[in-house]
Amino acid sequence: MTVLERSELKASPLSDLHAIADQLGLDGFRRLRKADLIDAILATAGGESAAEKQPANGEGGTGSRKRRSTRSRRGSSASAEQEPSDAEEKEPAVAAARPTRRARVEREPRAAASAEEEERMAEGVVELLGNGSAFLRVNPPEPSDEDVYISAAQVRRCELASGDRVAGPVRRPRRSERYPSLVRVETINGASASSVAEGPRYEDLAAAYPQQRLDLNPEDPTLKAIEWLTPIGRGSRALIVGGQGAGKTETLARIASALADTDGLELSLVLVGVRPEELTAAQEGQLTPSAAVTFAASAEVQANAVERAIEAAKRVAVRGGDAVVLIDTLDGLPVPAARKALVSARNLSEHGSLTVIATASRPFGGETTMITLDPALTRSGHFPALDLAASATLKPELLVGEDGASAIMQARAAAAEQ
Repeated sequence: MTVLERSELKASPLSDLHAIADQLGLDGFRRLRKADLIDAILATAGGESAAEKQPANGEGGTGSRKRRSTRSRRGSSASAEQEPSDAEEKEPAVAAARPTRRARVEREPRAAASAEEEERMAEGVVELLGNGSAFLRVNPPEPSDEDVYISAAQVRRCELASGDRVAGPVRRPRRSERYPSLVRVETINGASASSVAEGPRYEDLAAAYPQQRLDLNPEDPTLKAIEWLTPIGRGSRALIVGGQGAGKTETLARIASALADTDGLELSLVLVGVRPEELTAAQEGQLTPSAAVTFAASAEVQANAVERAIEAAKRVAVRGGDAVVLIDTLDGLPVPAARKALVSARNLSEHGSLTVIATASRPFGGETTMITLDPALTRSGHFPALDLAASATLKPELLVGEDGASAIMQARAAAAEQ
């Protein structure tokens, strides 16, 4: 059995000591100082220095003979020990650290425990975080200490969305971690992760005009007017426009509260380019923002926040769900980024839908629903504060029927004459 010498370990560079520690299966060896690392190696491998092996009376013959014998064996072809291989010549310290039987016995339980831990399965519902990572809620919707962390790389690779039911093996949390981590995603909504990843691309799917109206709160006069005169459907590109003080943010907040009670909708609220006070108010609202940045953030940061929410909503729609992304506001985004967010909204013919409802000071083009607010009516307290003549919904008959579409035309004509 090869015995490690403290003197030899002290003479070895730190890189060789790390290699030895890795061979022995030491945990956290890279954080140890050299002296502590040597102690840990000797304790694990069962080795002692020559001085520690000497008898208490100080007789050192045995240790001296051992060192001379070691030197003579290295220089003699008649030695009973096999000469070092090429790899051993290149890494003498590693070669000296061939695990003893004791070390192998100690490592086997650790390896078995690691394999057993990796095979522990977890299943739950995905909840995306603002930074791109996620949690697997094992007892949704409430968080718990049993929840499993999912890295942002896994979220992107498997195109996970909030609400997905995911299963896979987990590993125990490390020293600096609080939650266990998902090793890999095996199933998504009951199907294998590989089959889901090979699904169709959102942009390649056929789209149709919205045909199912979103029900809002009929008790609010402004929302009632929007629901019947400028209806929003699943898959609509709806824009709330108006000048300063028109009430765009308040209207969007009321729409968010109304939709929060609708079953079967995956809602996401994105606040970009807003006032700090509006962030605080939104945090206290019924729908917590998935992303929130003030107007001090750059246009690129704002665009990235919107894009992350849109991409997550696309995955919901591809899998047959109905997603709604509410954005306040598009004004701080570059025009191409704002149009890209709007054009992402669509009613997929054979899948789900993605609805975008956003605020802006002006239209961008391509909207299917235009909700224009009148600042004068808002400031004077006259509600609904809807500028009906400047508002419209494309193909409203698909959402409210032929009679409803006729009523909208008559109301708009009457508003235009005033």
